[in-house]
Amino acid sequence: MTIKILAFAGSARTDSFNKKLVKIAADGARAAGAEVTYVDFKDLPMPLYDEDLEAAEGLPKTVIQFKALLKEHQGFLIASPEYNSSISPLLKNAIDWASRPAPDEAPLACFRDKVAVLMAASPGGLGGLRGLIHVRSILQNIGVLVLPDQKAISNAYQAFDQTGNLKDEKQRTDIYNLGSKLAVIATKLTN
Repeated sequence: MTIKILAFAGSARTDSFNKKLVKIAADGARAAGAEVTYVDFKDLPMPLYDEDLEAAEGLPKTVIQFKALLKEHQGFLIASPEYNSSISPLLKNAIDWASRPAPDEAPLACFRDKVAVLMAASPGGLGGLRGLIHVRSILQNIGVLVLPDQKAISNAYQAFDQTGNLKDEKQRTDIYNLGSKLAVIATKLTN
């Protein structure tokens, strides 16, 4: 069975450092034999989570689409920008919506028994590392096995070339290897 990995960034900005970063990791996962689907939250706009909205209208169409993607993939490559030392509101909102069960669906069906790898890129000196602590905590608390390996790229304005690749060979290899490792471990866990 070919492992399926969903890759996404917690950023909507067109030229997002984190979108570039997760695509490098996705290349590593593909090279290790995984089937990778990249999703851009700009293509799946979700309203701010509101229980009244959910009660009145049910889950929004984009939430249903995102949940379906999460359920059909065994692993997640997640690049998260750091907002005020924490998770981006876009990523948190997507997780909150996806955690809501549809009728006849087990609680946290999108997250239980999944495996993930985290990464971040930020203009700051810590590269988004503080935010990854919060992402890790949230995901682990909802049933995702988050691998200990992670990478934060600091000074992101200077870190990428014109093609969206990391200039530094070691950083590029480290991110690529995160994707590869996720594919290998998810394969072992599913077989």
